[in-house]
Amino acid sequence: MSDIESLIPDLSHLKGVRVIAAMSGGVDSSVMGAILKHAGADVIGVFLNVWDYSRDEVAGHGSCCSLDDAYDARRVADKVGIPFYNMDMRDAFRRDVIDPFIADYETGRTPNPCERCNRFVKFGALLEAADRLEAKYVATGHYVQRRDDETGVHIFKGNDAKKDQSYFLATISREQAERILFPVGHLEKDDTRRLAEYFQLPTAGKHESQDICFIPAGDRITFLKREGAVAGFREGEIVDTHGTVLGRHAGIAHYTLGQRKGLGLAGGPWHVVELDGNAARVVVAHPDEALIREVAVGEVSWIREPRPGEHVEAKVRYQMRPAACGIETTDAGLTVRFDEPQKPTAPGQVAAFYAGDELLGGGIVAAVGEKP
Repeated sequence: MSDIESLIPDLSHLKGVRVIAAMSGGVDSSVMGAILKHAGADVIGVFLNVWDYSRDEVAGHGSCCSLDDAYDARRVADKVGIPFYNMDMRDAFRRDVIDPFIADYETGRTPNPCERCNRFVKFGALLEAADRLEAKYVATGHYVQRRDDETGVHIFKGNDAKKDQSYFLATISREQAERILFPVGHLEKDDTRRLAEYFQLPTAGKHESQDICFIPAGDRITFLKREGAVAGFREGEIVDTHGTVLGRHAGIAHYTLGQRKGLGLAGGPWHVVELDGNAARVVVAHPDEALIREVAVGEVSWIREPRPGEHVEAKVRYQMRPAACGIETTDAGLTVRFDEPQKPTAPGQVAAFYAGDELLGGGIVAAVGEKP
C-alpha cells in the first residue's frame, strides 16, 4: 500500500450501503465523497441551496455554499461518478438560522449560525431527505471522528487540532449522531488536499472560506440593517459595571460579548460584559472584572451523558481550550461552574462538553452568572 493510500480509511462495511454525501463544494466534502465512492458505498451527492445568491448585494464568491460552490460540487460528483442533487433548503434555513440570527442581535445575544445550521438543516432537514431517499447515513466533511462500540456511537475531536470542528456539533442529538459519518475526521488538512490530488478532484487547490455563508463579505452590520433588525440599532449608553456612563453607542448590534477592540473608551482596556436589548445599554468592565466562573446552559443535548464522577471539561467559545468544570442539572438545563475563572462568553454561544477528546454533548449559553 502506498503512503497516500494509507490515508484512505477502511470503510468496506459501507459497501452497497446508501449514503447521502453533503457536498458544499469545498475540498473537505469533495474528498469525503470520493472516499465513500472508493469504499463501494451507494453514494448520492447533495448540495444544500440555503440562500439566494442572485441578490445584488451578495457576490457569492469565496463563501460557503455559494453559486460557485454548487457548480464545484456538481463537477466533483461528475468526476467521482455519483448522482448529484441540488436541494432547496432556503425556507428551512430562513426559519431555523437567519431569523434567530437577527432576533439574537436585536436582544443582545451573540448567535452561532453554523451550530444552528448543523443541528436543524444539515442534520435535521437533510436526515429527513435521507429517509425519503432510503439512505442509512448522511456523511459530511467535518473534522471530527466517530467510533462505535457496544455502548453505541461516540464522537471525538478531529486529529487536526487546528481544524477540529467538534464544537459546532455539540448540540446534535444522539439519534442524529448515529446516522452521521465523518470520513475525513482522521486526516490532517494537508493530507486532505493530498487525497484530493490523488483522486484528481477539481477542488484540490480551492481556497477555504472563513465567512458566514449568508454574509460572504463579513459585513454583519449591513446585513442586519438590510434585514430590518431595527431594535439592534437604537442608540444608547455605554456604562461600566457600577453604572457610570463612559460614552454612547449606535446600537448593541455593533458589539459582541467579550469584545475588546473598537470600543473607543478612555481608561481602558475594556471588555464588553453585557448587552441589554431592552435598555439599549452596553456594559463594559476591565479585564479582571470581565472573567466568569459560571454559565447557565439551555437546549442541552447529550451524545453520551457523563458518568458519575467523570472528569468533564467545557468550552463556551470556539477559540477557548476546554476547561475543567462542574455540572449541575436545573429545571431550565444546566449550571456550569468552572474550576478556574475564564474569559467571558455570550448568551447564544455554544457550550460544548468533553471527556478528554470525546465530545459528550452541549447546549446554548442562556446567561452568564457568577464572577470570580
